[in-house]
Amino acid sequence: MMDNDRMAKVKIGGVDYPLIFTTKATKEIAKRYGGLANLGETLMKNENFEMALDEVTWLIALLANQSILIHNLQNEEQKSLLSEEAVELLTTPLELADYKNAITEAMVNGTRRHVESEDTTADGEPLKNVIVE
Repeated sequence: MMDNDRMAKVKIGGVDYPLIFTTKATKEIAKRYGGLANLGETLMKNENFEMALDEVTWLIALLANQSILIHNLQNEEQKSLLSEEAVELLTTPLELADYKNAITEAMVNGTRRHVESEDTTADGEPLKNVIVE
């Protein structure tokens, strides 16, 4: 079962797709951009409109397919992956601009850490931070 806190959602062709930022997606982004920092720079600096659309459709397909791949791993009934071409045909450029926010939300949710503070350690030492995944 997927954790809803780890995802953002988009609607493509009338169907809701969760965007999930998984380790697998991180590896694919690293292959294509050389790292997450480079991804942000590429999306922000992209002056070529067609190239910017290509990058957003690739990212939407990649992140939407993570939920489908997870489903296919955990269930006998297999779903088809979403292609970049399907994303292009079933969306408008205006929707893709909105999807950039969903991509960012999915990435933030996928990398979020919760930090809790304790008053003292077991041996009475002062505060320390504990990371809860």
